[in-house]
Amino acid sequence: MASRIRETAIACVKEGGAILLDYHHKLENLQVHTKGRSDYVTEADFAVQEALIRLIRSRHPDHDILAEEGAERPRQNTTRWILDPLDGTTNFIHGFPAFAVSLALEHQGSVELGAIYDPSRDELFLAEKGMGASLNGKPFTVSGRTRTEEALVATAFPWRRKAILLRYLEVFTRVFGQIHDLRRSGSAALDLAYVACGRCDGFWEVGLKPWDIAAGHLLVTEAGGTISDFSGGAEHIWVGDVVAGTPAVHQFLLGVIREVFGGNVSTRAL
Repeated sequence: MASRIRETAIACVKEGGAILLDYHHKLENLQVHTKGRSDYVTEADFAVQEALIRLIRSRHPDHDILAEEGAERPRQNTTRWILDPLDGTTNFIHGFPAFAVSLALEHQGSVELGAIYDPSRDELFLAEKGMGASLNGKPFTVSGRTRTEEALVATAFPWRRKAILLRYLEVFTRVFGQIHDLRRSGSAALDLAYVACGRCDGFWEVGLKPWDIAAGHLLVTEAGGTISDFSGGAEHIWVGDVVAGTPAVHQFLLGVIREVFGGNVSTRAL
């Protein structure tokens, strides 16, 4: 990956993080809009997205951009940036300090670079295809845990897909009964980054979007972890149902999910 691409990714997420922190310090004046039931967007989302799109286009005018808040253009090129300006919007609105900027670069259908920046902790998670993953420049891998009963697993409630709540709770109950503990941060990007760097050993969620997953996908794979959709395939970025973890924990989680949801199914069909 060219150094200029890497520099662009880092500059983008750092600039986005600075904008988020500025808004976070004056939440009482934050403008919040409703996109759907339990689905919100803030002026901070738009401010970060606009700033990052300007930066990307100033450096790479021939690249496409897929961004959460409606900035997608018809795809014309083989290189595309996938941007989430604020992952963890509900946390952000409530002043809960678990949110991030997530940015990935896709080339010819393959994610080649992923960057997730947590401005509250000044933590930059970065991965390049074939080059490994790092946190603030220090390389990392997934945890070495293989025993399911020792695993710390992250998840999220299916707020976009409440119709499948009973099946989700069945997975939750089965998993919780066999692991050390569960966590729910409210940011899929950070959950995947934490799996990658060994803070968590596994993660599953339904109903995500490409910008929620793309950067974290590369972090997990470059750190030696396993990530898939609910059928065990490689369509998770586009299907939106994702399970990730150390190889052993991923296998365990996938087994439970298959038992509950079926062996080859997307929750979109439910």
